[in-house]
Amino acid sequence: MPLLMLKDLPRYECLLAAAERFPGLEPSAHESFLNLLRTADLVFAETRRFLTKQNLSQGRFTVLTLLLMSAACPETQKPNTPARLADQASVTRATMTGLLDTLEKDGLAIREADAHDRRTTLVRLTERGHAFVESILPEWFQSISATMHPLDKSERKELVRLLQKIQEGLTPGKSAPSSEADPLLILYVEKNDLHADACRPDRGQHRLL
Repeated sequence: MPLLMLKDLPRYECLLAAAERFPGLEPSAHESFLNLLRTADLVFAETRRFLTKQNLSQGRFTVLTLLLMSAACPETQKPNTPARLADQASVTRATMTGLLDTLEKDGLAIREADAHDRRTTLVRLTERGHAFVESILPEWFQSISATMHPLDKSERKELVRLLQKIQEGLTPGKSAPSSEADPLLILYVEKNDLHADACRPDRGQHRLL
């Protein structure tokens, strides 16, 4: 399900009108937030297209890439236990168990006892799994490059800086605004509201904020 349940984003004039009814609404903040959600939806859609083509879920792809990175730099990586993989992928241990079950069933990964501690289970790619990930990564990297192509190198660095500022503001326990819960996304500007005409693409219709 998309993060933003809107076909069209509201005009800035419409946000200004809504701000007169809702003092807590900052038009520039709301405009930025909605565009951030729209961009995330488009990026997720591109990711889904790639994963669907490879017959992978996001979780399976994440685990495979984590295992590949570990295999590429074993001297700098800690052992890949199911618990550590769950932490790296930000999923529960039960979810990771399910992901590993399917990867092992498909012959892409294997769980085995640690030679130095039989109580510890380690996870690694099989030869088939390694070859599979290596074969699909070029297309994945090309997709990322195409997505970010409209920005030059300095703009990308600035984007990272700005996004990190937002991430730092979303501290644990402080939830990001939800597009579904935000009353402004289900607010109609009525015909007799101030500046209503500026908020309607057609004078006979209302514009959804």
